[in-house]
Amino acid sequence: MENASNNSPQNNKHHSLLSVLNPFEVFRHHETEDKKQQGKRKPNRFKFTTQRSFEALVFLVCFFAFFGFLAYRMTLPNMLNTFMQTAYHLLLETVFYIMAICVLMGAISKLLTEFGVVRLMENILRPLMKPLFNLPGVAALGAVMTFLSDNPAIISLAKDNNFARYFKKYQLVSLTNFGTAFGMGLVVIAFMTGKGFGSGAMVGLVGAFIGSIISTRLMQRFTLKSYPELDTPVTEEEGTEQMISFKSEGSVFQRFLNAMLDGGKSGVGIGVAIIPGVLCISTIVMMLTFGPSGAHGEYTGAAYEGVPVITWLADKVNFIFYWLFGFENGALVSFPITALGAVGAAIGLVPTFIETGIINNNAIAVFTAMGMCWSGYLSTHTAMLDSLGYRKLIGKAIGAHTIGGLCAGIAAHWLYVLLAMIF
Repeated sequence: MENASNNSPQNNKHHSLLSVLNPFEVFRHHETEDKKQQGKRKPNRFKFTTQRSFEALVFLVCFFAFFGFLAYRMTLPNMLNTFMQTAYHLLLETVFYIMAICVLMGAISKLLTEFGVVRLMENILRPLMKPLFNLPGVAALGAVMTFLSDNPAIISLAKDNNFARYFKKYQLVSLTNFGTAFGMGLVVIAFMTGKGFGSGAMVGLVGAFIGSIISTRLMQRFTLKSYPELDTPVTEEEGTEQMISFKSEGSVFQRFLNAMLDGGKSGVGIGVAIIPGVLCISTIVMMLTFGPSGAHGEYTGAAYEGVPVITWLADKVNFIFYWLFGFENGALVSFPITALGAVGAAIGLVPTFIETGIINNNAIAVFTAMGMCWSGYLSTHTAMLDSLGYRKLIGKAIGAHTIGGLCAGIAAHWLYVLLAMIF
Protein backbone atom coordinates (compact mmCIF):
# COMPACT_ATOMS: atom_id res chain seq x y z
CA MET A 1 0.00 0.00 0.00
CA GLU A 2 2.85 2.29 0.88
CA ASN A 3 4.48 1.69 -2.47
CA ALA A 4 1.19 2.23 -4.16
CA SER A 5 0.68 5.51 -2.41
CA ASN A 6 4.18 6.63 -3.32
CA ASN A 7 3.52 5.83 -6.95
CA SER A 8 0.14 7.53 -7.02
CA PRO A 9 -0.49 10.05 -9.80
CA GLN A 10 -0.57 12.91 -7.29
CA ASN A 11 2.84 12.01 -5.89
CA ASN A 12 4.27 11.63 -9.37
CA LYS A 13 2.85 14.98 -10.31
CA HIS A 14 4.25 16.54 -7.14
CA HIS A 15 7.65 14.94 -7.71
CA SER A 16 7.81 16.17 -11.30
CA LEU A 17 6.77 19.65 -10.23
CA LEU A 18 9.55 19.78 -7.63
CA SER A 19 12.07 18.56 -10.13
CA VAL A 20 11.09 21.31 -12.51
CA LEU A 21 11.15 23.95 -9.81
CA ASN A 22 14.49 22.72 -8.54
CA PRO A 23 16.83 25.67 -9.20
CA PHE A 24 19.72 23.37 -9.99
CA GLU A 25 17.62 21.55 -12.55
CA VAL A 26 16.46 24.84 -14.01
CA PHE A 27 20.03 26.12 -14.17
CA ARG A 28 21.25 22.95 -15.79
CA HIS A 29 18.30 23.06 -18.20
CA HIS A 30 19.12 26.62 -19.31
CA GLU A 31 22.81 25.87 -19.39
CA THR A 32 22.14 22.95 -21.68
CA GLU A 33 19.87 25.01 -23.91
CA ASP A 34 22.43 27.82 -24.11
CA LYS A 35 25.12 25.36 -25.09
CA LYS A 36 22.82 23.91 -27.71
CA GLN A 37 22.08 27.38 -29.09
CA GLN A 38 25.76 28.27 -29.03
CA GLY A 39 26.55 25.01 -30.72
CA LYS A 40 24.04 25.86 -33.42
CA ARG A 41 25.17 29.47 -33.89
CA LYS A 42 28.92 28.98 -33.94
CA PRO A 43 29.05 26.89 -37.11
CA ASN A 44 26.84 29.44 -38.89
CA ARG A 45 29.11 32.36 -37.91
CA PHE A 46 32.17 30.36 -38.81
CA LYS A 47 30.63 29.33 -42.11
CA PHE A 48 29.71 32.94 -42.97
CA THR A 49 33.18 34.17 -42.04
CA THR A 50 34.75 31.44 -44.10
CA GLN A 51 32.63 32.35 -47.10
CA ARG A 52 33.59 36.01 -46.83
CA SER A 53 37.26 35.14 -46.48
CA PHE A 54 37.07 32.85 -49.48
CA GLU A 55 35.32 35.57 -51.46
CA ALA A 56 38.02 38.09 -50.54
CA LEU A 57 40.73 35.61 -51.51
CA VAL A 58 39.15 34.92 -54.89
CA PHE A 59 38.72 38.65 -55.54
CA LEU A 60 42.36 39.38 -54.70
CA VAL A 61 43.58 36.54 -56.91
CA CYS A 62 41.47 37.78 -59.86
CA PHE A 63 42.40 41.43 -59.24
CA PHE A 64 46.14 40.85 -59.13
CA ALA A 65 46.00 38.31 -61.96
CA PHE A 66 44.23 40.81 -64.23
CA PHE A 67 46.41 43.82 -63.52
CA GLY A 68 49.49 41.65 -63.18
CA PHE A 69 48.90 40.32 -66.68
CA LEU A 70 48.58 43.87 -68.07
CA ALA A 71 51.65 45.04 -66.15
CA TYR A 72 53.65 42.03 -67.39
CA ARG A 73 52.82 42.79 -71.01
CA MET A 74 52.96 46.59 -70.82
CA THR A 75 55.33 47.12 -67.85
CA LEU A 76 53.91 48.62 -64.68
CA PRO A 77 54.70 52.32 -65.41
CA ASN A 78 53.20 52.11 -68.90
CA MET A 79 50.11 50.33 -67.61
CA LEU A 80 49.48 52.95 -64.92
CA ASN A 81 50.10 55.83 -67.35
CA THR A 82 47.79 54.32 -69.97
CA PHE A 83 45.13 53.66 -67.36
CA MET A 84 45.09 57.28 -66.20
CA GLN A 85 45.67 58.85 -69.61
CA THR A 86 42.81 56.88 -71.17
CA ALA A 87 40.38 57.91 -68.42
CA TYR A 88 41.56 61.54 -68.70
CA HIS A 89 41.15 61.65 -72.49
CA LEU A 90 37.75 59.98 -72.27
CA LEU A 91 36.63 62.60 -69.78
CA LEU A 92 37.76 65.56 -71.86
CA GLU A 93 37.12 64.32 -75.39
CA THR A 94 34.10 62.05 -74.97
CA VAL A 95 32.25 62.56 -71.70
CA PHE A 96 31.90 66.33 -72.02
CA TYR A 97 30.86 65.93 -75.65
CA ILE A 98 28.18 63.41 -74.66
CA MET A 99 27.12 65.63 -71.77
CA ALA A 100 26.68 68.58 -74.12
CA ILE A 101 24.47 66.41 -76.33
CA CYS A 102 22.49 65.27 -73.28
CA VAL A 103 21.89 68.87 -72.18
CA LEU A 104 20.75 69.99 -75.64
CA MET A 105 18.60 66.90 -76.23
CA GLY A 106 17.17 67.22 -72.72
CA ALA A 107 16.06 70.76 -73.45
CA ILE A 108 14.57 69.73 -76.80
CA SER A 109 12.75 66.74 -75.33
CA LYS A 110 11.28 68.88 -72.55
CA LEU A 111 10.06 71.41 -75.09
CA LEU A 112 8.46 68.63 -77.13
CA THR A 113 6.76 67.40 -73.98
CA GLU A 114 5.63 70.81 -72.79
CA PHE A 115 3.99 71.84 -76.05
CA GLY A 116 2.18 68.59 -76.77
CA VAL A 117 4.41 67.09 -79.46
CA VAL A 118 4.97 64.00 -77.31
CA ARG A 119 1.22 63.42 -77.03
CA LEU A 120 0.89 63.91 -80.78
CA MET A 121 3.61 61.31 -81.39
CA GLU A 122 1.82 59.00 -78.94
CA ASN A 123 -1.42 59.29 -80.93
CA ILE A 124 0.42 58.51 -84.17
CA LEU A 125 2.13 55.44 -82.70
CA ARG A 126 -0.86 54.24 -80.69
CA PRO A 127 -2.33 51.95 -83.41
CA LEU A 128 0.96 50.01 -83.57
CA MET A 129 1.05 49.02 -79.91
CA LYS A 130 -1.49 46.20 -79.84
CA PRO A 131 -0.56 44.32 -83.03
CA LEU A 132 3.20 44.66 -82.58
CA PHE A 133 3.78 44.66 -78.81
CA ASN A 134 0.51 43.28 -77.40
CA LEU A 135 0.26 46.42 -75.31
CA PRO A 136 -2.53 49.00 -74.98
CA GLY A 137 -2.22 52.10 -77.13
CA VAL A 138 -1.23 54.31 -74.21
CA ALA A 139 2.10 52.42 -74.02
CA ALA A 140 3.29 54.55 -76.95
CA LEU A 141 3.71 57.38 -74.44
CA GLY A 142 6.25 55.25 -72.56
CA ALA A 143 8.24 54.57 -75.73
CA VAL A 144 8.43 58.27 -76.58
CA MET A 145 9.38 59.27 -73.03
CA THR A 146 12.23 56.76 -72.74
CA PHE A 147 13.45 57.61 -76.24
CA LEU A 148 13.69 61.27 -75.26
CA SER A 149 15.27 60.61 -71.85
CA ASP A 150 16.37 57.28 -70.32
CA ASN A 151 15.08 53.88 -69.19
CA PRO A 152 13.69 54.85 -65.73
CA ALA A 153 11.17 57.24 -67.34
CA ILE A 154 8.89 54.25 -67.94
CA ILE A 155 8.65 53.53 -64.20
CA SER A 156 7.17 56.91 -63.28
CA LEU A 157 4.43 56.23 -65.83
CA ALA A 158 3.88 52.62 -64.73
CA LYS A 159 3.25 53.76 -61.15
CA ASP A 160 0.55 56.20 -62.27
CA ASN A 161 -2.89 54.57 -61.94
CA ASN A 162 -4.21 56.73 -64.77
CA PHE A 163 -1.63 54.99 -66.97
CA ALA A 164 -1.42 51.52 -65.39
CA ARG A 165 -5.17 50.85 -65.40
CA TYR A 166 -5.04 50.11 -69.14
CA PHE A 167 -2.69 47.16 -68.59
CA LYS A 168 -2.85 43.62 -67.37
CA LYS A 169 -0.18 42.68 -64.84
CA TYR A 170 1.98 40.71 -67.25
CA GLN A 171 1.81 43.60 -69.72
CA LEU A 172 2.84 46.12 -67.09
CA VAL A 173 5.85 43.99 -66.17
CA SER A 174 6.90 43.80 -69.83
CA LEU A 175 7.14 47.60 -69.89
CA THR A 176 10.63 47.24 -68.40
CA ASN A 177 11.74 45.48 -71.59
CA PHE A 178 9.65 47.73 -73.81
CA GLY A 179 10.95 50.99 -72.33
CA THR A 180 14.57 49.90 -72.03
CA ALA A 181 14.70 49.13 -75.75
CA PHE A 182 14.27 52.84 -76.50
CA GLY A 183 16.34 54.30 -73.64
CA MET A 184 18.60 57.24 -74.53
CA GLY A 185 17.62 56.76 -78.18
CA LEU A 186 17.69 60.46 -79.00
CA VAL A 187 21.17 60.89 -77.48
CA VAL A 188 22.58 57.85 -79.29
CA ILE A 189 21.18 58.91 -82.67
CA ALA A 190 22.30 62.52 -82.19
CA PHE A 191 25.80 61.32 -81.27
CA MET A 192 26.10 59.00 -84.28
CA THR A 193 24.70 61.63 -86.64
CA GLY A 194 27.09 64.24 -85.27
CA LYS A 195 29.96 61.91 -86.16
CA GLY A 196 28.77 61.79 -89.78
CA PHE A 197 26.89 58.46 -89.76
CA GLY A 198 23.28 59.62 -89.90
CA SER A 199 22.10 57.00 -92.41
CA GLY A 200 23.52 54.18 -90.31
CA ALA A 201 21.87 55.60 -87.21
CA MET A 202 18.44 55.66 -88.88
CA VAL A 203 18.78 52.02 -89.94
CA GLY A 204 19.84 51.22 -86.38
CA LEU A 205 16.67 52.87 -85.06
CA VAL A 206 14.59 50.43 -87.12
CA GLY A 207 16.71 47.55 -85.84
CA ALA A 208 16.13 48.64 -82.24
CA PHE A 209 12.38 48.75 -82.94
CA ILE A 210 12.50 45.14 -84.17
CA GLY A 211 14.54 44.09 -81.14
CA SER A 212 12.06 45.77 -78.80
CA ILE A 213 9.17 43.80 -80.29
CA ILE A 214 11.02 40.51 -79.76
CA SER A 215 12.13 41.41 -76.24
CA THR A 216 8.67 42.59 -75.11
CA ARG A 217 6.82 39.64 -76.63
CA LEU A 218 9.27 37.12 -75.14
CA MET A 219 8.98 38.72 -71.71
CA GLN A 220 5.20 38.45 -71.85
CA ARG A 221 5.42 34.82 -72.96
CA PHE A 222 7.92 33.87 -70.24
CA THR A 223 5.85 35.64 -67.57
CA LEU A 224 2.53 34.04 -68.48
CA LYS A 225 4.09 30.60 -68.78
CA SER A 226 5.47 30.75 -65.23
CA TYR A 227 2.82 32.93 -63.60
CA PRO A 228 -0.54 32.59 -65.42
CA GLU A 229 -2.24 34.37 -62.52
CA LEU A 230 -0.74 37.65 -63.80
CA ASP A 231 -3.22 37.61 -66.68
CA THR A 232 -5.47 39.97 -64.71
CA PRO A 233 -5.97 43.77 -64.76
CA VAL A 234 -3.53 45.83 -62.73
CA THR A 235 -6.27 47.79 -61.01
CA GLU A 236 -10.02 48.26 -61.10
CA GLU A 237 -9.76 51.87 -59.98
CA GLU A 238 -11.23 54.57 -62.15
CA GLY A 239 -8.92 56.96 -63.91
CA THR A 240 -8.55 58.96 -67.06
CA GLU A 241 -5.73 59.25 -69.53
CA GLN A 242 -6.32 62.98 -69.72
CA MET A 243 -4.87 63.25 -66.21
CA ILE A 244 -1.45 62.22 -67.54
CA SER A 245 -0.49 65.79 -68.32
CA PHE A 246 2.90 67.44 -68.66
CA LYS A 247 1.76 71.02 -69.16
CA SER A 248 2.94 73.63 -66.66
CA GLU A 249 1.33 76.95 -65.79
CA GLY A 250 2.24 80.41 -67.08
CA SER A 251 2.56 82.30 -70.32
CA VAL A 252 3.88 80.69 -73.49
CA PHE A 253 7.25 82.42 -73.12
CA GLN A 254 7.55 81.41 -69.47
CA ARG A 255 6.65 77.80 -70.28
CA PHE A 256 9.20 77.81 -73.11
CA LEU A 257 11.97 79.17 -70.90
CA ASN A 258 11.19 76.88 -67.95
CA ALA A 259 10.95 73.80 -70.16
CA MET A 260 14.24 74.53 -71.86
CA LEU A 261 16.08 75.14 -68.58
CA ASP A 262 14.51 72.20 -66.75
CA GLY A 263 15.20 69.90 -69.67
CA GLY A 264 18.79 71.05 -69.82
CA LYS A 265 19.13 70.42 -66.11
CA SER A 266 17.84 66.86 -66.49
CA GLY A 267 20.34 66.44 -69.33
CA VAL A 268 23.13 67.42 -66.96
CA GLY A 269 21.93 64.67 -64.62
CA ILE A 270 22.13 62.09 -67.39
CA GLY A 271 25.54 63.38 -68.44
CA VAL A 272 26.89 63.14 -64.91
CA ALA A 273 25.39 59.66 -64.49
CA ILE A 274 27.33 58.28 -67.45
CA ILE A 275 30.74 59.47 -66.17
CA PRO A 276 31.51 56.40 -63.97
CA GLY A 277 30.51 54.02 -66.75
CA VAL A 278 32.58 55.76 -69.41
CA LEU A 279 35.68 56.23 -67.28
CA CYS A 280 35.67 52.83 -65.57
CA ILE A 281 34.10 50.42 -68.06
CA SER A 282 35.36 52.02 -71.27
CA THR A 283 38.90 52.35 -69.94
CA ILE A 284 39.08 48.66 -69.07
CA VAL A 285 37.45 47.61 -72.34
CA MET A 286 39.82 49.77 -74.40
CA MET A 287 42.83 48.35 -72.60
CA LEU A 288 41.61 44.90 -73.65
CA THR A 289 40.80 45.97 -77.22
CA PHE A 290 43.73 47.97 -78.63
CA GLY A 291 47.42 47.17 -78.74
CA PRO A 292 50.62 49.24 -78.43
CA SER A 293 50.88 52.52 -80.32
CA GLY A 294 54.65 52.78 -80.69
CA ALA A 295 56.22 52.95 -84.15
CA HIS A 296 57.91 49.59 -83.61
CA GLY A 297 55.09 47.97 -81.66
CA GLU A 298 56.32 49.07 -78.24
CA TYR A 299 54.28 50.46 -75.37
CA THR A 300 54.65 54.17 -74.63
CA GLY A 301 52.10 54.72 -71.84
CA ALA A 302 49.87 56.75 -74.13
CA ALA A 303 46.08 56.71 -73.96
CA TYR A 304 44.13 53.89 -75.61
CA GLU A 305 46.97 51.36 -75.50
CA GLY A 306 46.52 47.91 -74.06
CA VAL A 307 46.64 44.17 -74.56
CA PRO A 308 44.05 43.29 -77.26
CA VAL A 309 42.57 40.22 -75.61
CA ILE A 310 39.00 40.93 -76.75
CA THR A 311 40.17 41.59 -80.31
CA TRP A 312 42.26 38.40 -80.33
CA LEU A 313 39.36 36.26 -79.08
CA ALA A 314 36.85 37.91 -81.44
CA ASP A 315 39.16 37.44 -84.43
CA LYS A 316 39.22 33.71 -83.75
CA VAL A 317 35.47 33.49 -84.35
CA ASN A 318 34.99 36.66 -86.37
CA PHE A 319 33.30 34.73 -89.17
CA ILE A 320 30.31 34.47 -86.82
CA PHE A 321 30.28 38.19 -86.04
CA TYR A 322 30.85 39.03 -89.70
CA TRP A 323 27.85 36.99 -90.80
CA LEU A 324 25.58 38.18 -87.97
CA PHE A 325 26.60 41.84 -87.72
CA GLY A 326 28.95 42.53 -90.62
CA PHE A 327 31.87 43.34 -88.29
CA GLU A 328 35.08 43.38 -90.32
CA ASN A 329 37.27 43.83 -87.25
CA GLY A 330 37.07 41.86 -84.01
CA ALA A 331 37.61 45.02 -81.95
CA LEU A 332 34.07 46.17 -82.84
CA VAL A 333 32.65 43.48 -80.55
CA SER A 334 33.66 45.73 -77.66
CA PHE A 335 30.71 48.05 -78.31
CA PRO A 336 27.85 45.59 -77.64
CA ILE A 337 29.74 44.11 -74.70
CA THR A 338 30.06 47.56 -73.12
CA ALA A 339 26.45 48.49 -73.93
CA LEU A 340 25.29 45.71 -71.60
CA GLY A 341 26.36 47.83 -68.68
CA ALA A 342 26.03 51.39 -69.99
CA VAL A 343 25.30 52.70 -73.46
CA GLY A 344 27.03 55.96 -72.57
CA ALA A 345 30.24 54.04 -71.99
CA ALA A 346 29.70 52.15 -75.25
CA ILE A 347 29.38 55.24 -77.42
CA GLY A 348 32.53 56.48 -75.73
CA LEU A 349 34.37 53.82 -77.77
CA VAL A 350 33.17 55.17 -81.12
CA PRO A 351 35.59 58.12 -81.52
CA THR A 352 38.56 55.77 -81.14
CA PHE A 353 37.04 53.35 -83.65
CA ILE A 354 36.69 56.26 -86.09
CA GLU A 355 40.29 57.34 -85.57
CA THR A 356 41.59 53.84 -86.24
CA GLY A 357 39.45 53.60 -89.40
CA ILE A 358 37.71 50.33 -88.53
CA ILE A 359 34.14 51.61 -88.55
CA ASN A 360 31.54 52.21 -91.27
CA ASN A 361 27.81 52.90 -91.60
CA ASN A 362 26.95 49.22 -91.25
CA ALA A 363 28.76 49.04 -87.92
CA ILE A 364 27.07 52.27 -86.81
CA ALA A 365 23.66 50.76 -87.69
CA VAL A 366 24.43 47.71 -85.55
CA PHE A 367 25.86 49.87 -82.75
CA THR A 368 22.78 52.09 -82.71
CA ALA A 369 20.38 49.14 -82.70
CA MET A 370 22.16 47.20 -79.97
CA GLY A 371 23.10 50.31 -78.01
CA MET A 372 19.49 51.48 -77.86
CA CYS A 373 18.00 48.04 -77.28
CA TRP A 374 20.42 47.02 -74.55
CA SER A 375 21.21 50.53 -73.19
CA GLY A 376 22.60 49.28 -69.89
CA TYR A 377 19.76 46.86 -69.15
CA LEU A 378 21.95 44.78 -66.81
CA SER A 379 22.22 47.77 -64.50
CA THR A 380 18.60 48.98 -64.78
CA HIS A 381 16.34 45.92 -65.09
CA THR A 382 16.93 44.87 -61.49
CA ALA A 383 16.07 48.28 -60.05
CA MET A 384 13.11 48.79 -62.39
CA LEU A 385 11.45 45.44 -61.64
CA ASP A 386 12.19 45.79 -57.94
CA SER A 387 10.43 49.16 -57.87
CA LEU A 388 7.38 47.57 -59.51
CA GLY A 389 7.39 44.73 -56.97
CA TYR A 390 8.25 41.90 -59.40
CA ARG A 391 11.82 41.01 -58.41
CA LYS A 392 11.13 37.34 -59.13
CA LEU A 393 10.94 38.14 -62.87
CA ILE A 394 14.39 39.74 -63.18
CA GLY A 395 15.97 36.64 -64.73
CA LYS A 396 13.24 36.30 -67.33
CA ALA A 397 13.46 40.00 -68.23
CA ILE A 398 17.23 39.85 -68.71
CA GLY A 399 17.00 36.65 -70.76
CA ALA A 400 14.32 38.08 -73.06
CA HIS A 401 16.21 41.35 -73.49
CA THR A 402 19.47 39.58 -74.32
CA ILE A 403 17.74 37.80 -77.19
CA GLY A 404 16.02 41.02 -78.27
CA GLY A 405 19.30 42.97 -78.39
CA LEU A 406 21.03 40.31 -80.49
CA CYS A 407 18.08 40.26 -82.89
CA ALA A 408 18.22 44.07 -83.09
CA GLY A 409 21.86 43.98 -84.21
CA ILE A 410 21.25 41.19 -86.72
CA ALA A 411 18.19 42.97 -88.14
CA ALA A 412 20.09 46.27 -88.46
CA HIS A 413 22.95 44.60 -90.34
CA TRP A 414 20.83 42.75 -92.86
CA LEU A 415 18.50 45.69 -93.32
CA TYR A 416 21.53 47.87 -94.11
CA VAL A 417 22.79 45.24 -96.58
CA LEU A 418 19.38 45.19 -98.26
CA LEU A 419 19.20 48.97 -98.53
CA ALA A 420 22.78 49.11 -99.85
CA MET A 421 21.80 46.67 -102.62
CA ILE A 422 18.75 48.73 -103.54
CA PHE A 423 20.35 52.18 -103.40
